[in-house]
Amino acid sequence: MSSQPSPSSPTGRLQGECLSAGYEGRRVLSDVDFCVEDGRVTVLLGPNGSGKSTLLKTLARTLAPEHGQVLLDGKDIHRSRTRDVARKLGILPQGPSAPEGVTVRELVCLGRFPYQHLWRQWSSEDERAIKEAMAIANVDQFADRPIDDLSGGQRQRCWIAMVLAQETDLILLDEPTTFLDLKVQVDLLELLVRLAHDKGRTLLVVLHDLNLAAAYADVLVMMRDGRIEHSGVPEAVFTATNLKQVFDLDAHVIRDPNTHRLVCVPTLAGSTSSQQVAAGLPSQTPTAMSHP
Repeated sequence: MSSQPSPSSPTGRLQGECLSAGYEGRRVLSDVDFCVEDGRVTVLLGPNGSGKSTLLKTLARTLAPEHGQVLLDGKDIHRSRTRDVARKLGILPQGPSAPEGVTVRELVCLGRFPYQHLWRQWSSEDERAIKEAMAIANVDQFADRPIDDLSGGQRQRCWIAMVLAQETDLILLDEPTTFLDLKVQVDLLELLVRLAHDKGRTLLVVLHDLNLAAAYADVLVMMRDGRIEHSGVPEAVFTATNLKQVFDLDAHVIRDPNTHRLVCVPTLAGSTSSQQVAAGLPSQTPTAMSHP
């Protein structure tokens, strides 16, 4: 593995050790060691079939590893009780669905499931958690509306509110921005970053969009063929060399003059030299794209 570590040794409550996993006898992950860094937004990137969603599912306890183990607070997550894990770890899978007619409030209330017992009735603490989660996700104005009546971006915020209602410090999200308009994607990622930087949450997110990943990740992880190839801060990982190696993408990586964020600019056939592109000559500078 040609991994590029973060500047300091990563520490985190959620770790995978020598993980191998797959589906129906087909191995997807191969001997992966991984630590989700506390209080940061970690983004998994990679081409289709690279293993990024499989790694997230294995860490989330929805897929049992063939070999290795996942440790949450030092304990094997696959040997822990579901309710105990759900009090520490929130998960938003790809493309979640709700029963027809469910309202926003009813959906968000499901996030309190880990705290419900026969001897514990719905409490003021549950009400507080629901109200706060809907406010943070900015869906409180939709509380009594059916989920089906909302736009894609609004629905995704409702699902995030449900996860927030669990009041976990760790949140794993599998492609939460898929099929959403760019502005909605940006708004959602801004929300996730605030959760980490302002609320102290730890987030692991699978994304497809290269430029959004580089813009919002604290830690960027590139995967290929079931292995982690590069991991570290975007400045170290989001390079033309790594994009070519991992995605087979010929591209320039430049810094946006206004936001100072890294931007991937694919090299088009017949385009000018890299020196001209870097200089920003308007006549033949290729259009920036955010997906290979």
